[in-house]
Amino acid sequence: MENHNWIRPSACSNASNCPEVAIAPDAVYVRSSLLPDAIAQLTTTEWRDLVAAIRNGEFDA
Repeated sequence: MENHNWIRPSACSNASNCPEVAIAPDAVYVRSSLLPDAIAQLTTTEWRDLVAAIRNGEFDA
């Protein structure tokens, strides 16, 4: 896989267990800083749907 510019939430700047995201022109890649080789690839539509679901609390317990 090509190198991507991985970013993480500012709240995780010094933590070791954080979500990381890399945005490419045709896909969005998501991984955990603990498992950087385990990368999920999402379409931009899937990414928008995931972010909307998180914002709407669909994954809240």
